[in-house]
Amino acid sequence: MEKHILKYSNLEIEVTFKAIKNLHLSVHPPEGRVTISSPEFYDLEKVRIYVATKLGWIKKEQRKFKNQLREEPRLFINQESHYFLGERYLLLIEQSKKSRVEKKGKRLVIYVNDTNDFSSKQRVLNTFYRKNLRERIELFLEKYSLIMLVPTPKITIRSMKTKWGSCADSGTLFFNIELAKKPLECIEYIVVHEMIHLIERRHNKRFIQLMDQFLPLWRAQKKKLNELPL
Repeated sequence: MEKHILKYSNLEIEVTFKAIKNLHLSVHPPEGRVTISSPEFYDLEKVRIYVATKLGWIKKEQRKFKNQLREEPRLFINQESHYFLGERYLLLIEQSKKSRVEKKGKRLVIYVNDTNDFSSKQRVLNTFYRKNLRERIELFLEKYSLIMLVPTPKITIRSMKTKWGSCADSGTLFFNIELAKKPLECIEYIVVHEMIHLIERRHNKRFIQLMDQFLPLWRAQKKKLNELPL
């Protein structure tokens, strides 16, 4: 794949030429990074002209991300707020040789050997998030594989800076571990979105029709996800 960078004043756009039929312009959360996937038979000047017609829309999308609420950096200390499946919990740090997280009422209790070790506390909580997110995603995969008549795909959960999810050409679905903090309906929206890419790779009219067919309330779920703190 051939890559280029287009510059417009303070705006940089990453252009990738691929074996596809149409241009795809995307503005990615949380920073508002802009990318374009272009057919290989287009030249860079044609892409530049296309971008010029979309500058207003790009700026509008970037303003949305800029104005969106942001989560404060976490310190992993007692009484600090953390989120799990859309609900707010307070941390309680306890010393234990066996590292784990337990949900007790509205508290997430983190057990670690060294209660002052930031990395250990973060790692243990991420393990908890990863396990629970995988369980929820697998339930949605089982449900929608039957509805969509597609094989249940393999999944990977990892940290992702600009996407909630993605679908590889191999059919493996990738999900952002940060989804563990979001409400179940938002997780469902991302799962269905990525599963539909197993049927239709592009964000075209058919893709929208399939979203409407399999998840009629997806627009409300997407809006809710986009309005939550990043």
